[in-house]
Amino acid sequence: MALWRGSACAGFLALAVGCVFLLEPELPGSALRSLWSSLRLGPSPLPPGALSPEGRLAAAWDALIVQPARRWRRVAVGVNACVDVVLSGVKLLQALGLSPGNGRDHAVLHSRNDLEEAFVHFMGKGAAAERFFSDKETFHDVAQIASEFPGAQHYVGGNAALIGQKFAANSDLKVLLCGPVGPKLHELLDDNVFVPPESLQEVDEFHLILEYQAGEEWGHFKAPHANRFIFSHDLSNGAMNMLEVFVSSLEEFQPDLVVLSGLHMMEGQSKELQRKRLLEVVTSISDIPTGVPVHLELASMTNRELMNSIVHQQVFSAVTSLGLNEQELLFLSQSASGPHASLASWNGVPDVGMVSDILFWILKEHGRTNSRASDLTRIHFHTLVYHILATVDGHWANQLAAVAAGARVAGIQACATKTIDTSRVSLRAPQEFMTSHSEAGSRITLNPNKPVVEWHREGISFYFTPVLVCKDPIRTVGLGDAISAEGLFYSEVHPHF
Repeated sequence: MALWRGSACAGFLALAVGCVFLLEPELPGSALRSLWSSLRLGPSPLPPGALSPEGRLAAAWDALIVQPARRWRRVAVGVNACVDVVLSGVKLLQALGLSPGNGRDHAVLHSRNDLEEAFVHFMGKGAAAERFFSDKETFHDVAQIASEFPGAQHYVGGNAALIGQKFAANSDLKVLLCGPVGPKLHELLDDNVFVPPESLQEVDEFHLILEYQAGEEWGHFKAPHANRFIFSHDLSNGAMNMLEVFVSSLEEFQPDLVVLSGLHMMEGQSKELQRKRLLEVVTSISDIPTGVPVHLELASMTNRELMNSIVHQQVFSAVTSLGLNEQELLFLSQSASGPHASLASWNGVPDVGMVSDILFWILKEHGRTNSRASDLTRIHFHTLVYHILATVDGHWANQLAAVAAGARVAGIQACATKTIDTSRVSLRAPQEFMTSHSEAGSRITLNPNKPVVEWHREGISFYFTPVLVCKDPIRTVGLGDAISAEGLFYSEVHPHF
């Protein structure tokens, strides 16, 4: 009976549409199609890509990402800031009259040839890197050519400024930025970012960002991934000149979250100055009121002594949270003799079990325990195809939402879209992985419907999620900073911290 009624109803509706057409033959076809569509029986068709793994994962993220119960109100960020000049690396080097050689890494760049060798070395690996250019005059000449190059773009640069800019997108947050801010950078900053007068300077610090696309070729080098090579002759950020301004501004600003970055910029300084500044960093952090978490954002480094000093000279134990990528994580382990330190470099996608082992080691050796008075309780790790948040139990909340939000913003920002566009991203994370290689870990199978995987090890919780990788990224610079900022925005620290 129900079937007959349904058929009769469908027939009647079809007859009605036919009558409309006979009585109003001039009615536009689009109107008739709309009318017929609205009268169709059955469920509405799903949007394109909704049933794809990418579509299901994006929908699952949206359901998981919820605001924390206690949100930040005032965020202070310092101390590195600059103007990023972004352009094609291959085109700039060609304009400089350079040809691709064999490729070789240089801890410090001294010449145009060093620049070419280091660029193609990392382009061939598809890896991000940042280097100091020692020759002021040569750098100034290259920077001028780059800045005036057709298609070159100027952006807010420096980890602190980028993180501050990302936080400032939330209008209910007040953001303080301390760093060397010149006229061009001040013009580029969001109106919601407050810069103390002591941070303003007459000349901008410029960093050159040489980008390359996935599959781009130069000579016999072919980039497996889109990425960038960064270099500068930046003395203000290199000496962390704004550290004292930053610390003195905190008392009046009264932040409930502090984000510190720029330690990597000291690589161009003498060992004595590095040691002195690190001690001053630790002293400065200890002056921040108890209960205000401090996040340290690391960046590309080549100086093992400096990295080892950051780990062991009480910097790690003074901060609450770390943000870093796969290059920085492995370099940290190599510098401080951690797990898998014998590995020269990652072979393609970093192994999840190895990453998990190193994160566990950092928190066990340098994080808070019952017998160690360290503040470090959280690490946000990000690589191209997946992210992991690791936390010491009992100190942080809303971390499922935080890791999902960080991964979601990576796909959105790289593609320059407002939401995840499933037609422009792909799921490239390993479909199966082990959670550890130094102990009997679990084997995990990825499920796009449940994109955040959680596991536990001796009082430490791990939250893993894949990234929806942009197929044709518009801009790769600042992704790590956006990821860390978004993860922090959705994080909640327990009051007893």
